[in-house]
Amino acid sequence: MTQANFNFDALTPDFMWYALESIGVRAESGLLPLNSYENRVYQFTDEERHRYVVKFYRPERWSVDQIQEEHDFALELAEHEIPLAAPIMINGETLHHYQGYRFALFHSVGGRQFEVDNEEQLEWVGRFLGRIHKVGSARSFQHRPTISLDDYLYQPKKVLEHADFVPLHLQTAFFSDLDLLIRTIEPLWPAKQQLIRLHGDCHPGNILWRDGPMFVDLDDARNGPAVQDLWMLLNGERADKLVQLDILLEGYQEFCDFNEHELKLIEPLRGLRMVHYMAWLAKRWNDPAFPLAFPWFNDPKYWESQVLAFKEQIAALAETPLSLTPQW
Repeated sequence: MTQANFNFDALTPDFMWYALESIGVRAESGLLPLNSYENRVYQFTDEERHRYVVKFYRPERWSVDQIQEEHDFALELAEHEIPLAAPIMINGETLHHYQGYRFALFHSVGGRQFEVDNEEQLEWVGRFLGRIHKVGSARSFQHRPTISLDDYLYQPKKVLEHADFVPLHLQTAFFSDLDLLIRTIEPLWPAKQQLIRLHGDCHPGNILWRDGPMFVDLDDARNGPAVQDLWMLLNGERADKLVQLDILLEGYQEFCDFNEHELKLIEPLRGLRMVHYMAWLAKRWNDPAFPLAFPWFNDPKYWESQVLAFKEQIAALAETPLSLTPQW
């Protein structure tokens, strides 16, 4: 079965119970599904009343080497006392196999929602991102991908062109504006960049708050510019973003230098994420979980809004980038 046609129908409660038993873990409670679409993630309690999370990886998405690099990075961060949900080592392994599925076990970490408008929390997150990037800059991933125009724009465009989602009456406007967005981003994307190992998807939903931040979900870890892990934490008007950026970087630069030239990549990265996200949904549409979770994706109104979003993003790319230095 190809990745495009794959679904998780085989992941019955019994199947997951036996998978866990194969590594010596006995689930005592039921397996409670957690919010995850790319993979399947469940919380449970074992016989000793310890709470765990088990993550079953989507077959064919990542290779064994790529998943192992994710795990090794998480363990390396944990060794540096960075609060991050890292996989549990069992019998010398963090990645386990059962009847064609790959899975990993984690301690269940609860927490409150990270408050993006809380300046104290934001500075704290900045400090830990600086520590994450200090570790991440020591070397590059060898197997995991790198943020690139090909992976985030060119290939997603092909997916959207061959998928049957964009309504016929919108196709000319949609793809014309998509082409214009791509042409606008291309000269802004530097041929040479300082690439480090990143969290990769560091939006507020992947940060829990306990006695401080707890970072979760390294599933999208990859090589890229440091600003990728910062820009999704900015919100509001330009003035708000400048204040938030200043607070983030004040904490960040206690532990890791930041190249301010990367601030010019914020809007290009936002454009990349827009296009990549649409193509991701299109590629996963045959998974029954996706039409249930994203019913609007197959609605013409959504695609009308995306034509407008392209125009707005093209306009944003023409504006002066965010800068910590006053513009005179």
